[in-house]
Amino acid sequence: MIIMAATLLILFGAIDVLQADLLPDKKFLLLPPVNFTIKITGLAQVLLLWEPNPHQEQRNVNLGYAVRINAPQEDDYETKDTKSQCVTILHKGFSASVQTIFWNKHSLPASSWVSAELKEPPGSPGTSIVNLTCTTNTAANNYTHLSPYQVSLHCTWFVGQDAPEDTQYFLYYRYGSWTEECQEYSKDILKRNIACWFPRTFINFYGRDRLAVHVNGSSKHAAIKPFDQLFDLHAIDQINPPMNVTAETEGNCLSIQWKKPVSTFPTHCFHYEVKIYNIRKDYIQTERIMTNAFILIIDVTSKYSVQVRAEVNFACREKGHWSEWSQPIYVGNDEQKLSTEWLIVLIMAAMCFILLILTLICRICHLWTKLFPPVPEPKSNIKDLFVSTNYEKAGSGETEIEVLSYVEDSGFEVLEDSVF
Repeated sequence: MIIMAATLLILFGAIDVLQADLLPDKKFLLLPPVNFTIKITGLAQVLLLWEPNPHQEQRNVNLGYAVRINAPQEDDYETKDTKSQCVTILHKGFSASVQTIFWNKHSLPASSWVSAELKEPPGSPGTSIVNLTCTTNTAANNYTHLSPYQVSLHCTWFVGQDAPEDTQYFLYYRYGSWTEECQEYSKDILKRNIACWFPRTFINFYGRDRLAVHVNGSSKHAAIKPFDQLFDLHAIDQINPPMNVTAETEGNCLSIQWKKPVSTFPTHCFHYEVKIYNIRKDYIQTERIMTNAFILIIDVTSKYSVQVRAEVNFACREKGHWSEWSQPIYVGNDEQKLSTEWLIVLIMAAMCFILLILTLICRICHLWTKLFPPVPEPKSNIKDLFVSTNYEKAGSGETEIEVLSYVEDSGFEVLEDSVF
């Protein structure tokens, strides 16, 4: 037992000595890196380079470096390399710092910081572009069989408020290691470039790189300040609507099917939203599904419009924007019934209008009186129809003679009486 205890004490002592030799003590100081430089390697891209301090005491310690981005936006991270690539806007200048640290021993003191910076590029204030917006879209590639799809890029901007009238802007984009200058511009009334169109690009939606866009300019009257902007592809991608949307009814079942949008993403990367609008009841129903088919029980007396839109799901990339709705497809029998009802209403209205016109014409032209004259009322004595009274005067002071004449139809005698 005594021998065993002595052996354990020797082992523990050796371990303590070894740990004391491996771990730095308070007298072991870390020295800052040397030859720290910042180098521009592309549009909105810099490379940070430094070297370990040659006077750093060498021990069996694990050293690393802490990097701090000071401008244009603060950021901190750690690395064991002596170089670091950073993607950032540069039109506001760039500065960074680095220090030596004990790797995984953050409680121990680090070295002092060393810094470097890139000055803000020259240019007059208010001459750079403003409100830069970009969108990407995928279309079928008809130019080559190597890639079935092509990604386009469209960017727009406004002219700087203080930019001279002869200012001309030029746009470049960088994705990964590929940089390209715009060849198709749209211009304002002063023939200044205010939009750019790339029909085909080298953008790959499967990559994790950010899209860098750089716009500079020239003028005879002022130095035009450049402008940089970074875009996340999922945030600017304009997804196409689903293709070949069909809707069929069988009894009271509505069956809707479609194909995935034109996109570099495969079928499993999409989920969809279906919108069914009941026209007669003015009611909208929306459903979100993962497949490209949907069945719904409907009212057979109503007419429906069907639309579908798509979105790339989280399994393939970060959440982006929904596509536009597909063109509406109409199903149901409500349209025919409504047409018949409207036809009946129109016929009745036309008939009423024609009758009204005829009535007005008859009143104006007195056609009713001419077509249907009034029937005379019968006299009280039939004999009065055949009696006419004549008065004759012989002269003043003479006797008046009244002659009554009776006219009868055939078969009757004509009688003449004279009364004195």
